[in-house]
Amino acid sequence: MQEHKGRGLRQLCRLLGYTPQAYYSYGKQLVKGGLKEDLLLQQVVIYRSRQPQLGGRKLLVKLSAFMQAHHISIGRDAFFELLRANRLLLRRRRRSKPLTTMSHHRYKKYSDLVKGYIPDRPCALWVSDITYVPTGRGFAYLSLVTDAYSRKIVGYHLAEGLQAEGRWPP
Repeated sequence: MQEHKGRGLRQLCRLLGYTPQAYYSYGKQLVKGGLKEDLLLQQVVIYRSRQPQLGGRKLLVKLSAFMQAHHISIGRDAFFELLRANRLLLRRRRRSKPLTTMSHHRYKKYSDLVKGYIPDRPCALWVSDITYVPTGRGFAYLSLVTDAYSRKIVGYHLAEGLQAEGRWPP
């Protein structure tokens, strides 16, 4: 615009291949869209003040009635871009410890066969456990077999994964 001082808007629009009506319509749409985005962001801040850890997808569902009432139409990806542009996306928390126990599986769960049993001699009862050991490249898993009477470790295996393999020395 600065280079073409003295030329009218009509000439500039023709030069770019647009009508003056399209130019003004585009300006109105920008203003209207900005107002709707601001209105939507205010609602996001209200919801986040009540529930700080509410994620983007749930926010979009909770805001759907509000958006219909105010004739705001925005898709999931555009909504996430709006949140990202305004630094309202939640940061994902990284798990500091690996997951070693999965209690809610579909396999048969056996009852505790040694509940209440107190071993009276060595090698009468062995118990096992898996724990993780932090390394420079992540975690390694340490499987231990312990004699319940003497509390001595009778077997172990250190591996990078939780595969069902390993040697157990007698």
